[in-house]
Amino acid sequence: MAKIIFGIPKGSLEQSTVDMFSRAGYSISISSRSYFPSIDDDEIECMLIRAQEMSRYVEKGILDCGLTGHDWIEENGSDVQEICELVYGKSGRRPLRWVLAVPNDSDIKCAADLEGKLIATEAVGMTKRYLAKHGVNACVEFSWGATEVKPPRLADAIVEITETGSSLKANNLKIIDNICESTTRFIANRNSMKDEFKKAKIENIAMLLQAVLIAEHKVGLMLNVREDHLDEVLEQLPALERPTISKLAEPEWSAVNTIVDSSVVRDLIPQLRAAGAHDIVEYPLNKIVY
Repeated sequence: MAKIIFGIPKGSLEQSTVDMFSRAGYSISISSRSYFPSIDDDEIECMLIRAQEMSRYVEKGILDCGLTGHDWIEENGSDVQEICELVYGKSGRRPLRWVLAVPNDSDIKCAADLEGKLIATEAVGMTKRYLAKHGVNACVEFSWGATEVKPPRLADAIVEITETGSSLKANNLKIIDNICESTTRFIANRNSMKDEFKKAKIENIAMLLQAVLIAEHKVGLMLNVREDHLDEVLEQLPALERPTISKLAEPEWSAVNTIVDSSVVRDLIPQLRAAGAHDIVEYPLNKIVY
């Protein structure tokens, strides 16, 4: 049976990736003793791979596709095909930032002050390109982890990834520059995308994963309204939404079905009720495919 080999990012994105696949309709089970998670799709074989290495294995064709950060694609200089952007993370839905950080009492205020200094980071290539752009000569040392604790004894500054900045603050560090922003990307091997079966499979998975993220901040609303209050009720709905209106068996009544941002529902439902809506039902959404 034909199948694709899919790289699941091991580490901080691991659980959120499994959760996202679950909402897309795939059940992935990860064992602590195996790097080959099971999935309820015979056309997919999963491998757990560090996000830092994912793009290299996809480029070589060891993996047909996988999920990794845009930052690691750039860091590795990998020639892969980007299928789509998926903005999700360990604790939120915001881009991650690679930042230049120093101790709160450091004299380093900008990139120029790094001249001759020691910088610890996991993103050596990215940091060297940043220094070259600013015409600065500094020593860049690969960090094997716990990078935040290295200044000031083991490094003068660090380049580290952050989602909220809380870990940096907890270690008495301050951000002096943003080096780049990164979001998760669904990438594929270029030769795999020339295979008709693999291309279709990869694009279908991408569609479902995107549909999950689109639906995250949306809810469905169903309500009934008398014909003489219909215009007033429709005026309360967000202008960009396109509600479905159906006639009910009971004369002079219609059913309205629409999708709205979950952030507005708390205020919207009382407004709809005041405008004449009845039997209002709010329901969650798993996927929205445009």
